[in-house]
Amino acid sequence: MPDIVNSEQEKAWNGPEGAHWARHQDRWNAVNGGFDEPLLDAAAITGAHRSLDLGCGSGQTTLLAALHAPRGSALGLDLSGPMLASARARAEREGVANVSFIRGDAQVHPFEAGAFDAAISRYGVMFYTDPVAAFAHVRRALRPGGRLAFVCPADAALNDWTAAMASLRGLLPVGDFGTPGLPGMFSLADRGRVHAVLTAAGYTGISIDPVRAYGTWGHGAEDAADFLLGTGPGRHLMERAEQDTRDRARHTLTDHLRGHESDDGTVRLLSTSWLVTADRPTARSEP
Repeated sequence: MPDIVNSEQEKAWNGPEGAHWARHQDRWNAVNGGFDEPLLDAAAITGAHRSLDLGCGSGQTTLLAALHAPRGSALGLDLSGPMLASARARAEREGVANVSFIRGDAQVHPFEAGAFDAAISRYGVMFYTDPVAAFAHVRRALRPGGRLAFVCPADAALNDWTAAMASLRGLLPVGDFGTPGLPGMFSLADRGRVHAVLTAAGYTGISIDPVRAYGTWGHGAEDAADFLLGTGPGRHLMERAEQDTRDRARHTLTDHLRGHESDDGTVRLLSTSWLVTADRPTARSEP
């Protein structure tokens, strides 16, 4: 069985996008960290639990899972070499000994059957080429009765950062923010599809609830605009425009983000996601 089947995502996360996320890991944790506590609470990791973090990136949620289970362990899995290097360095720096990281594809990685009490993910499960097969593969890695818990973006219209990028329509070729059903940030935005995928993958006890959190995108509108335009989608749009258009786009985005500045200049944007939990059945008749 091959170690990697999701070659397109492997290329992306080991190129400029992965390098960007590794370089700006603290900023991305400031953006998405508001979902950490709901995620870990939903996963109910404690004691001697063994956890698997899917699409762990630079390891924020993996480290939290390890700290929640001081007599257990946490394994972070990701396609991105640069981000995993950052994760390992952070674990060593913070002295978290019951955590490890490995590069691999969750769709096919040779997990030991029943090896984990919980599988978690913060924005790491939307990019599978075959999500039913991927989630079924993860289910077999859970012990009977083990729990899957993840956070994924809900409707793009409910997220402030997409409204910010949409302010550039007319200047840059900003299209739709992904197509439900295709690999990408909003592939699991439809609640019904999430339920259908997990049911087909053999899970029971499925719960899908909205969760909202503000993230810090920058200190001042100009800083936040630079950060947004430095992400993969932002870079892609800017690279297709002439310098004059790029300057106007930066100015337009900065003006939009001024409406989100707090008194101290911090730019905070609201994100709306699904908090999903599901269980591996204990019945012998499971798939």
